[in-house]
Amino acid sequence: MTSVEHILDLRDFIEASPSSFHAAHEAGRRLAAAGFTQLAESEAWPVHGKFFMIRDGAIMAWIVPKTATATTAFNILGAHTDSPSFKLKPKPTTGRFGWLQAGVEVYGGPLLNSWLDRELQFAGRLVDLDGTETLVATGPLLRFPQLAIHLDRAANDGLKLDKQQHMNPVWGQGPAGQEDLLGLLAGRAGVDPATIGGYDIVVADTQPGQVFGANNEFFAAGRMDNLTSVHAGLVALIATADATAAGEPVIPVLAAFDHEEIGSGSRSGACGPILEDVLTRVSDGLGASVSERRRAFAGSFCVSADAGHAVHPNYAERHDPANLPVLNGGPLLKINANQRYATDGVGAAAWAVLCAKAGAPYQEFVSNNDVPCGSTIGPLTATRLGIRTLDVGTPLLSMHSARELCGVDDPHHLARIAETFFGEPL
Repeated sequence: MTSVEHILDLRDFIEASPSSFHAAHEAGRRLAAAGFTQLAESEAWPVHGKFFMIRDGAIMAWIVPKTATATTAFNILGAHTDSPSFKLKPKPTTGRFGWLQAGVEVYGGPLLNSWLDRELQFAGRLVDLDGTETLVATGPLLRFPQLAIHLDRAANDGLKLDKQQHMNPVWGQGPAGQEDLLGLLAGRAGVDPATIGGYDIVVADTQPGQVFGANNEFFAAGRMDNLTSVHAGLVALIATADATAAGEPVIPVLAAFDHEEIGSGSRSGACGPILEDVLTRVSDGLGASVSERRRAFAGSFCVSADAGHAVHPNYAERHDPANLPVLNGGPLLKINANQRYATDGVGAAAWAVLCAKAGAPYQEFVSNNDVPCGSTIGPLTATRLGIRTLDVGTPLLSMHSARELCGVDDPHHLARIAETFFGEPL
């Protein structure tokens, strides 16, 4: 697969994944088409083969080769399926002055102004009273309309948006109470609104991803933080179908968590037990004792793959002056002295070896001391499991915008490195 082929496939994956639930479903669909078997958590699991399981908006996928033993190490690529957005509140139908509006709550840390004046959709899951889940994606339905400059002459001097007052999207016209947003969502999903007992619905951009630039070197789309890494891991795991090495094999695992943008504290997030549940059950299937499982963990490695910051040409002073990563220069090795990223010297050396074997470039990223960085699932995974972890990511501009920007080559580089990582022990 070339960089262009990869980016076009990423575009299709993003378009099919307007919510974390859709992302997990689309990843599962692709895995099933590649011969992976979906497993239910409530049932006994087979040991050897290619498998995946979905828990809410998270998906775990793995390959256990026939040569695996009780102490075989796990090579884990961690990512997350959620992106900054807005989530539908209870009693969602609001409005006044003839406008139908929706009550939404800010999810994570979106760049608010980037969501203005775009045709957006609602997407997520509806849950019936009997527990049945139905995915829904409305297509273009709503918009956060910006106030005209004639009514706010100082808008270009610094736009300030109140999350409660100003971020109420419009989705139709009519008297309040005449139309019901939940009923509309149920109709789009083909379910009876009277049977809906709950929902998890977010706002998503509807504009397709686009390759552009003087030499088609750029790619813009929504939700690249972090569907880019989910897709790279998915492509790599499918390509690593047999997952064997010349020496002792490894067990490759794709761990795509939900809720990273809000702290990962959920049963499907990196602070929760989902990855440990999978690793423990695989280990049990291989007949491992507690001691043998810990030996396997000691030899295991986790690459936490998220997004990172490329140098912004108009704001270079916000970056470290000696570390200025660019688009199409390769994935980032993310380093932070305060362990906001989990990379250490051993991880950095292992990453350099991986990239050399994959024939892919990489760049180092460290924050400006006056601009503290965020964090990732990396430190959480290292803390929970004691598995050595390093943090990497595709460089972006406009991170947490409704529409982010990357280089066409970088996601493909990440997938190639991930395939190398899945194929052999470090």
